Amino acid sequence: MPHSNRTITLDTPLLVQFRHRVTFTRGVFSVTNPTLRSVLDSPTRGTTTEPTTRRMVAFVDSNVLGAHPSLLGDIQKYMASATGKSGTSPTSDTSFPELTLIEAVPGGEQAKQSMSVVDRVVRVVDEHGIDRQSFVMVIGGGAVLDAVGFGASIAHRGVRLIRVPTTTLAQDDAGMAVKNGINLGSKKNFIGSFTLPHAVICDTNFLQSTPDWSWCGGFSEAVKIALLRDPELFNRIERDAAAIARRSMDAATPVIIRSAELHYRHIMSGGDPFETNSARPLDFGHWLAHRLEGMTNGALPHGQAVAIGVAIDTLYSECAGLMPTQEARRVIAVLRALDLPVTHPLLASLDGIVAGLTEFREHLGGRLTITLLRGIGDPVDVHSIDPATLGAAIALTSRGA
Repeated sequence: MPHSNRTITLDTPLLVQFRHRVTFTRGVFSVTNPTLRSVLDSPTRGTTTEPTTRRMVAFVDSNVLGAHPSLLGDIQKYMASATGKSGTSPTSDTSFPELTLIEAVPGGEQAKQSMSVVDRVVRVVDEHGIDRQSFVMVIGGGAVLDAVGFGASIAHRGVRLIRVPTTTLAQDDAGMAVKNGINLGSKKNFIGSFTLPHAVICDTNFLQSTPDWSWCGGFSEAVKIALLRDPELFNRIERDAAAIARRSMDAATPVIIRSAELHYRHIMSGGDPFETNSARPLDFGHWLAHRLEGMTNGALPHGQAVAIGVAIDTLYSECAGLMPTQEARRVIAVLRALDLPVTHPLLASLDGIVAGLTEFREHLGGRLTITLLRGIGDPVDVHSIDPATLGAAIALTSRGA
């Protein structure tokens, strides 16, 4: 057989070691807090003894900056202290990065509605000499983390990203993820990438300045993960829901951290961090949430949309005979106690809602897979949604289920 006609196949599994580092702290930019310093002091790869010049640029959610007007000065003071430029003795070696830019970016879903933030990040990486041993830091809510993270992931095919999530939802869920992205019209996260951040630092002090709707919205993800993975967490949320809604940090902080841990553990040991399968086990309620966000052009915040999605999928589980009525109604009561919505006027457009199932399947490919519940802490995957049963579930919310 002539050599030119042979079929030659090279097929070798490629295992790449990743490290996902998440820290909860308070006062991350206090000069006495070593958390950020330990992240930035981490050694560069390779064995070269040549001196290295590392830099850092920071992007700050404009909403966070408005609530914390001293933040820019705090960051500058922290970095100056760490490098010895404040007049004190340097606390790290000469490889500690130099802060060359702090810049505000639009907060909220606006950050993900176009390539504007992404393009800006890429240009700043170029203009400020941010190489693959340097850093992009992003401080803000989940949408800003996604957009800035996407820019950092495509500049130089990936530079080191430090996330500082500042909202409940970003700290108990979004900040743990390995995905970045922006929307395409009404399609959530259609454009994006999977890249592990260099580090995630959750400063619980930031949570105290978030508006009430944002504070409550993040707990929809905690309810979701509890329903899927941890009945004891659900019991805790149920017990402390009123205190959480009143913004008690003592009640809220353990829930936020446990939710973050459960999301983190799924990513690190769930077997499908880059979503190559046709199911997303932690997206309970999300097919509908994403559809409602698109139908409202982003006016419905993600946390509130997830609450509605969780409510409807829970009641669908009841109507389909999967979940006992008493347990389903406990879920609805908890969402309401957290000041979260369980219905929306657009649910009356059943055809428009059902169209979201097609978008959800197309996003992952393969067979439609939707997670429902047999009980609290007992998820089950199904491969079809019956419109009549869905309509019955929606009707329950309008009757005050």
